[in-house]
Amino acid sequence: MRFLYVTDTHIRGTSPRSRTDDFPLAIREKLQEVIELAHREEVDAVLHGGDLFDRPDISPAVVREFAALFRRLQVPLYMIAGNHDIYGHNPDTVDRSMLGLLDAFGTVRLLRSGEKLLLEKGGVSVQLSGQPFHYDLDKRDPALDYSVENRTGADVCIHMVHGMAVDRALPAEVPHTLIDRLWFDQVDVLLTGHYHAGFPVQRRGNRYIVNPGALARINNHPSEIRRRPQVALIDIDGEIRVRILPLSCAASGEAVLDRSYIEKAAFREEKMAGFVQQIREAGNFQHMAVTDIVEEIARMTGVEDEVRLEALARIGEVQERFGYGEGVED
Repeated sequence: MRFLYVTDTHIRGTSPRSRTDDFPLAIREKLQEVIELAHREEVDAVLHGGDLFDRPDISPAVVREFAALFRRLQVPLYMIAGNHDIYGHNPDTVDRSMLGLLDAFGTVRLLRSGEKLLLEKGGVSVQLSGQPFHYDLDKRDPALDYSVENRTGADVCIHMVHGMAVDRALPAEVPHTLIDRLWFDQVDVLLTGHYHAGFPVQRRGNRYIVNPGALARINNHPSEIRRRPQVALIDIDGEIRVRILPLSCAASGEAVLDRSYIEKAAFREEKMAGFVQQIREAGNFQHMAVTDIVEEIARMTGVEDEVRLEALARIGEVQERFGYGEGVED
């Protein structure tokens, strides 16, 4: 059996501010190439690792356009829901999303948590399962999400997870799981998404962990500018083989990603970091409201209005989320 794996397409009707080209057109061309690859390579199914859409309530006009494109596929499109496909990081909301609508119409085949499909061809059987994104993913025991039992008696188990599996540690505040913790006896091929950068194919014996990276390039981080969108071709015929195929239609990052915006953003973040440090060092403000502290330091140091307003907005979001009062007294 043969499968084509893609992830993180982030379909949307407008171009992100980091892009200098027509993003919806670029995604459409990439998906057209994916469909052509699927037919040329005679795959048995296309697998999608989540974040088909960039938001759960994307415009019906955009959904209609891309649904027509997906219907050109002559094989099933199996997928899981990513964090952008659902509301509030809750996979139970998927039926109210545009992705759920495509599933209801049979355009895609959603895999729900705990569901296991048995696919058979030419004497080879594959159990296909998936774990959609949810709030606790990468915050609890990885076995609860990245492992699966072979309950169908299949020759090979493929498990898809829209989780932040990474090949090197990220900052502590970013939930993630190192791939060294994700080798489970009954998972022969673990397919992950969410982490747009992807990583080289990981192999131990005849088991694999695969993330070819996002098909979409949404931000203009230097790693995204260097990265080439690609897909994975998986062959199963007694043994497992994985090939990574770059998309020929994808323009270079330098041609479509705007460097000026990231430089402005980096400058703004640098100013914000300095501003936060000033607040932390302001020992004379122990009994003032935090917003008053911000206003006073901004006045004393001549901080730009953009930085001051951003700091106040972030404080407001935290207070609303956690119900904090205005004061900073013990």
